[in-house]
Amino acid sequence: MAADLSAVQAYQAAIRTAQQSAMGSSQDAAATGGGMDFGSMVTSAIADTGQTLAMSERMTAAGAAGEAELIDVVTAVSAAEISLETVVAVRDEVVKAYQEILRMPI
Repeated sequence: MAADLSAVQAYQAAIRTAQQSAMGSSQDAAATGGGMDFGSMVTSAIADTGQTLAMSERMTAAGAAGEAELIDVVTAVSAAEISLETVVAVRDEVVKAYQEILRMPI
């Protein structure tokens, strides 16, 4: 149950962060005439994935030591797996787009 609450809290935090980023980027976009910074978005996603993977490793170690419940360990590992799969899927799409650009005639 604690893992469910932490997942919900994580989703709520992500929504707040996205809303704040959208508000900040719309103000920045109005000032600079540009859109949301893709590089910082990707950097943030990679950092979040790294944190999720690290938390999963800590929970796995705590579960092996008998300090965490199995459901919490499984939830942490599942969250890390989903996060990593998302990053890999985005990476694959970026690579496809790059290859498509390379195939364009000059």
